[in-house]
Amino acid sequence: MKKWLWFTGFLAVYLMLCALAACTAGEGGAPAEGADGTDVPEAESSSVTCRVVTELGGQLLLAEEDGSGIYTVVLDGPALTLDGAPFDPAEPGAYQALPGASLAGAAVTVTFSGGVQESWPMGFSGLDALDFSTAEFDNLGALYVTVLEDLWCVDSGLNENITELGVDLSATRLTESEQAAVAWAFGQSVGLAPIQATWEELVEQGTITASPLLASGSDPESQEPEHFFYEWEDGCLFSITETDEPVIFNTPAMGPLSTEEADWEAVSFNAQKWRTSLGAYGFSRCAALRHAGGAWTNYTVGDEYIS
Repeated sequence: MKKWLWFTGFLAVYLMLCALAACTAGEGGAPAEGADGTDVPEAESSSVTCRVVTELGGQLLLAEEDGSGIYTVVLDGPALTLDGAPFDPAEPGAYQALPGASLAGAAVTVTFSGGVQESWPMGFSGLDALDFSTAEFDNLGALYVTVLEDLWCVDSGLNENITELGVDLSATRLTESEQAAVAWAFGQSVGLAPIQATWEELVEQGTITASPLLASGSDPESQEPEHFFYEWEDGCLFSITETDEPVIFNTPAMGPLSTEEADWEAVSFNAQKWRTSLGAYGFSRCAALRHAGGAWTNYTVGDEYIS
């Protein structure tokens, strides 16, 4: 009987020690074991800094700041902050603190614990947090998407039934990733995948074809005609070219001012869509303004031309 009591007491103490050890292991964060018995390391968080190029229906299009990648993320799910404070897009007045009342133009640090999804645009697995900042706000990319969409709508016969879309933003101040994001956003709006290239590159690739114009004075027997007719049979090239033209604007109190005389920033540019040597439409002497650190305003068009 004594032996039985001793064994029962020993077993009770043993089970208590086992339970205590299990609890200690769980609280102490002992590494989990895989199927083969080896330790499985905890997922490490990574981060990437981007600029929001567009915001549409709770989805953001991001351009990587120190790289060429573009990404899409949704606002529903990860923890959100704006300038260090919690941010709830659904809360009334949440966007009042943002220039332009939109996240487009804000910088954002994306924190994720998974990998980068190999799609285009790319995505994030295990998205943990989106931390937005208005410190270096710049929504020029969103403005240029608007310019391209406006250009698409005028003289629409030039781009009617095209199956290829060219976009050239190489002569703008946008970064490589911002150019890619603007081109993709524009392509999405018109239902075509964009080809980023200059006119010269498209000619070199054979996408834009050249037919000699013998009636222009070239020798019919010459192997190198002097003049050509250029054409993109299945596509249309949209381009924006920034210029150095000064911008003068009016204020109700002070009259005409230049950006050098006030705390404003300006951008001047031309925009064009091109189909053939005799088929093009353009906006010239365009200008947009923004107050230092603010949002770019709606742009103005000096002249429109057709050829």
